[in-house]
Amino acid sequence: MGDVRAVVVSDTHAPRRWKSCPPRVAEHLRDADVVLHAGDVCTASVLDELAEYAPVHAVLGNNDGPDVAAWGAPERLELDLDGLAVAMVHDSGQARGRTARMRRWFPHADLVVFGHSHIPLDETADGVRIFNPGSPTDRRRQPHGTIGILDIHDGALTGARIVPVT
Repeated sequence: MGDVRAVVVSDTHAPRRWKSCPPRVAEHLRDADVVLHAGDVCTASVLDELAEYAPVHAVLGNNDGPDVAAWGAPERLELDLDGLAVAMVHDSGQARGRTARMRRWFPHADLVVFGHSHIPLDETADGVRIFNPGSPTDRRRQPHGTIGILDIHDGALTGARIVPVT
């Protein structure tokens, strides 16, 4: 065990919104040990592009097609990042009751990463931390496009931040 830096992205919506990796996203990817994509990739080539920086784990979003599934993205994913139990899903459902629902869906997870809303969120309740990085390319009503950075040390989440990239 040691230190792991995860760069978290979601809702890249290529090629309409993501033509290629935005420079301010690439700056953070250069320091990544792993990349987590919480769905709505839209074309598997984005995952290949991200994999040039670090190993990628991705889940299917509601706009993802067969090529993203063929790349290896399931609807839900649970993984161990340096001893931290991380779960991933694209759509976590409505805001009301979300943390309790994530605890039910992923009873062993320390952290659940999700997307879909394009609204950055870092919240802890019901014994689980939930984290949505927002979208780097489709900010909708948010002031900035965003990604997430997670720092993990010896199985503990030591840092989680939302980073503006636009």
